[in-house]
Amino acid sequence: MSTKPHRKPLPPKELAIFQSLLPRMELSPQEKQHYENLKKGYEGELAFYSLLQQTGLKDQLILYDLLLQANQTEFQIDSLLMQRKKIFMFEIKNYEGDFYFQQDQWYVATTRKEIRNPLLQLKRSEFLLRQLLQNWGHDVSIESYIIFINPEFTLYHAPLNQPMIFPTQLKRFIEKLTTSTTAVTQKQIKMAEQFVKNHQDQSIFERLPQYKHEQLTKGILCSTCTSLLTPFTYKKLRCEKCGCEEDLEAAVMQSLEEFHLLFPDRKITTNAIHEWCGFILSKKTIRRILTKHLTLVKRAKASHFLYKQ
Repeated sequence: MSTKPHRKPLPPKELAIFQSLLPRMELSPQEKQHYENLKKGYEGELAFYSLLQQTGLKDQLILYDLLLQANQTEFQIDSLLMQRKKIFMFEIKNYEGDFYFQQDQWYVATTRKEIRNPLLQLKRSEFLLRQLLQNWGHDVSIESYIIFINPEFTLYHAPLNQPMIFPTQLKRFIEKLTTSTTAVTQKQIKMAEQFVKNHQDQSIFERLPQYKHEQLTKGILCSTCTSLLTPFTYKKLRCEKCGCEEDLEAAVMQSLEEFHLLFPDRKITTNAIHEWCGFILSKKTIRRILTKHLTLVKRAKASHFLYKQ
């Protein structure tokens, strides 16, 4: 989740785990499809963020990727634009291709396969957001829209007077929003902090593959093509597949981030990270990097590292 106006949305935890697992184990076709859906959704959020950065809205208070709960019901919001007396809620859809609308139902034009009606999803999220704000004692109106961000999207027989913004309407819609912007107030900032405080890191609906430490391929992954890196110079690692060179220390720290993401309950030790990096570096090098960036907790036979506070 991102809470600063100039900070782009971060990949959801579920997507980040899939991205770490994909080069290290074989996923089922269903898991690969779920990963592609997560990836496409995140790419849509990034495209919307980039669009806002080109407008006067970039200096407004905008929250991204919120996972909240109201009345014991979980709901997710792609983006919130907070103004003085109104909150704009945006559901970002990165649909690509031809779709059609028929009797309150949505279909893929090429296959005639029915998909979930995004308008119902939008109404549900708006209802739960309103309930949450009421529980917090805030009296603020909500305007919600589905943003179809992909320029290759077409919806045939689209219903009129529905809160949907199509690719050809985006520029005008954002220009209209920009004209109504005002300076950020302390009340808005406090409300934003309330959203951040109540944001949940993990969804109860996460669909992650089953994986074990011993079954995963070990090694430091190339940030460009996700192939394994090998030592090149004293301070560099190199990918034999794409030729990309990476800073050794930064690559080890990135690999450590993956280890901690996938196995948050495992202690960070020199031996553990030495193994996770595929034994391509010396323990002395691993220990030096960990000592530089983390805090060493000394124990007689179980010394380990913690992230600095």
